[in-house]
This record gives sequence, structure tokens and C-alpha cells, in this order.
Amino acid sequence: MGHVNPEEWDAHYASGGRFRPLGDAERRLLAEHVPAPADGLALDVGCGLGELARHLAGCGYRVDAVDRSAVALAEARRAEGAEVVYRRLDIERDDLGGLPRPSYDLITVRLVWAFVRDRTRVLNRLRERLRPGGALCVITPVADTVPDGRRGIALDEEEIGLLCAGWESAERYDADGLGVVVLRGPSPAPPGCAGKGRPSPHALTGAGVVVTDQAGRVLLGWSVRGVWELPGGKNDPGEDFGAAAVRELEEETSLKADPAGARVLAVLMDSVEGMPRLTAAVRVTGITGEPVVTEPQLIRRWEWHEVTDLPVLGEPLFTPSAHVLDTVWPGLLPVHRYRLAGG
Repeated sequence: MGHVNPEEWDAHYASGGRFRPLGDAERRLLAEHVPAPADGLALDVGCGLGELARHLAGCGYRVDAVDRSAVALAEARRAEGAEVVYRRLDIERDDLGGLPRPSYDLITVRLVWAFVRDRTRVLNRLRERLRPGGALCVITPVADTVPDGRRGIALDEEEIGLLCAGWESAERYDADGLGVVVLRGPSPAPPGCAGKGRPSPHALTGAGVVVTDQAGRVLLGWSVRGVWELPGGKNDPGEDFGAAAVRELEEETSLKADPAGARVLAVLMDSVEGMPRLTAAVRVTGITGEPVVTEPQLIRRWEWHEVTDLPVLGEPLFTPSAHVLDTVWPGLLPVHRYRLAGG
């Protein structure tokens, strides 16, 4: 998915850029599945010019609407229609304590979920803002219904499956080619650990790399094989674990780090299909850059995760990554492994 900064969104709206208008099928589905309760509160995330926010207000909700674009919000405030509280807020980068209210009966995210990079973390924060019995409604283009050149604005079936994980109820409807996903009852489940099949013949030694951003969030990649994993990989002949960690980090994510800042915390051992596997737990600090997918054949996307969310990811962690994370944050995950050496 393409990550668009606020300045690019401002330029989009300032140049007259618009998105698909709210359709009759969407209005019907919203009325049928998320009608406004008495004194109902709604939050529209990524509200743009405010069309959906004004519609919800007209349906009986008291509506707060947030967007990262000041240009879009200025135009939304000038539009005629039901009263809405607009606020500039970047749902990925800003503290959600800046929302006008602590919780909502309905949270809507229309046509913008594909542009959110750290979707798992943002989803966790949004579900915390739902009132009991509340619903999160994501309206999104679906990959099968958009041209190849527009794939970046849509979600595929795997991505929709990830969105629906960890809810008591996940209902999906079609609105003239748009997917309307209604989620209720946050129910995050502890992740399992999973392998990725038999590896190619190798000594099975390598490094798992733990890097955190300024807020203390840890970087994980969503693998094409259906597991979350740390950056890292096999060390080359004659290459120590710290150097391998820094090299693999840059090759996989484009993040740069000084090898002098790579600390080997432990060397861990487990086995995969009868083969011993050694993994160095390496903590790397002083990184520069932003994570990007450089090996799409292996990793679909990189996300920064809250450490406290790791026990309830809802999807499995790659087993060596789980072992490394348990070394950095002991007791956080229910894993068992042999420690051969500690730094």
C-alpha cells in the first residue's frame, strides 16, 4: 500500500482531487446494519471533505470527524449540512487522546484503510475506542474490482481476512463493488507460533533483529507465508551475527544502522523438521530511514507494533522471531527454547 504524507493529501484536495461519492448502496447498508442508537456517537476516520460524516449526522449520530489534511477539513467545515465536529488528526502518528470523545458507538473508515501502513496497531487502537456493542465499519475498494494500476487503493482477500481477525462478529457486504465490513465485539486472541515450511539446505544459523521506533514500537513484517516476523536472516560465511543483522535489516527494510550499535543478546536454539536451528537475538539501535518493502516476494508489508499488543496479535509469529522477542521482553510470549549463550 502506498503511504501518503499530509502534504500530498493537501495537494490532492487543493488541486480539486476527489474520491468516489457516497452511494445509495452504502447509505442503505449503513442504515440497515449500523443505525444510530439514542444519543449515538460516531467517529469518521479519514473524513476528507466530510460527506460520510454529514450523512451520519443526518441519520441521528453526533459525529466527530478527523483527517490529516488541513485543506480537506477547511472545505468540509464550509459545506452545508448537519453539524459535525472536525479535527485535524493523523490516525497513525498522533495520540488518539486528541479525539474529542473517549469512545464511540460507530467508527467508520471509508476509502482510506489501504493507505494506512501500520494497520494492525491502528486497528487495535480504534477497537479500544468502541463503546460496548459498538461497531467498526470499514468501506474499501476490493482488489478484484479495480484495475491493476489502482491496486494500491484496494484490499485483497488476505488483507480483508486480517482486518476481520479478532472480532466476535465480522460481516461483509457489497456496495456496488466496494466492500463494506462491519466488525463488532473486539476479541483479540493470543497468537500461535508457526513455521514457514522446510527451509532450503543450510547450516540454519542467522539473526533475528529487534528495532524500535521513537515510541518504543517494534518492527514486524507480514510474510507471504502468513506469519509475522522480525527482520533478519542467514549470516554469510565469515559474517558475525551483528553484521548479519545490520545487513539483513537494510536489505529487507532499507533501514540503516551502524554495526557498532548491534548487540547480540543471546544465541537461541530450536529445531525445524529435524534440523537444528540457531538464531542470534540482536538488538539494533540508532536506525535511520523509514521501513519499506524491498523484497515483496517474501514480505507484504512492515508495521510498527506496540509491544503490549504482541501477546494478542491474532495471527501467528514466526517461531524464531517469537524466541527473539521473548529474549528482549522475557515472559511476554508463551514460548520455549534453549538459550546457548547470552550477551
